[in-house]
Amino acid sequence: QVQLVESGGGLVQAGGSLRLSCVASGRSLSGYNMGWFRQFPGKEREFVAAIHWKGSETYYADSVEGRFTISRDDAKNTVYLQMDSLQPEDTAAYFCNPAWIKGDKGEMTTATLIWDWGQGTQVTVSS
Repeated sequence: QVQLVESGGGLVQAGGSLRLSCVASGRSLSGYNMGWFRQFPGKEREFVAAIHWKGSETYYADSVEGRFTISRDDAKNTVYLQMDSLQPEDTAAYFCNPAWIKGDKGEMTTATLIWDWGQGTQVTVSS
């Protein structure tokens, strides 16, 4: 059974940075497009960023383009999300999952849900 474990969230002031990690246990991430998604209270999860299984292409939601960077280290079975210039509107719970990359710029990317969601990691940005 595959377990996804997200970590690295916390409380940060506006303009600050955080680096999130997503580690998979029970299965290699190699060969999977991977994505980060976030969920605001009372809302459905939304796409944040995705990376091709080869690591050659990355995709971002317009709201985070230029501020967030997704990367992967298959040797460590880990996907990262470097978040810079954080804003209060980035406050959410962040999750990872294999991704269906869709849309010309990946803007319609969704989670495949072939693996269960992890517990997520909470990011809180104070103004």
